Amino acid sequence: MIEWFARPVLHVSSVEASLLFHMDRLGFTIPWWYEEDGRARVAQVDRRSCALILSDQWPEKVGKGLIFISLNVEPETREAEVAALDALRAELEARGVAVKEGYWGYRLLVVEDLDGNQLFVPIRTSRRNERGAP
Repeated sequence: MIEWFARPVLHVSSVEASLLFHMDRLGFTIPWWYEEDGRARVAQVDRRSCALILSDQWPEKVGKGLIFISLNVEPETREAEVAALDALRAELEARGVAVKEGYWGYRLLVVEDLDGNQLFVPIRTSRRNERGAP
């Protein structure tokens, strides 16, 4: 069996500034980056099983990304997921990140990076109430 591994690309104005933001503010690690002309142009950031690619190679796309990040919480109960989402919000705010409450048919946190790319972090169990979901 072959498994797929997806890494969305966020277009940023400065990979180096974005690396610092993702590491210091969002708690990501930096497993690799590619330099060109003495500066980082493409890099990957990881936090647990979430991996994102940052690139400054297409300036016309900067800040237009939206990434949907699910938290896998055990036990998979609404109470546990609300607690995990609240704990993530507290962690990010303690790191100086502006976190907004959002709603997309269910509660989610919205975080913007330095360029306006958005990270949506929802309460996962509410998917069961959506039309067509198991």
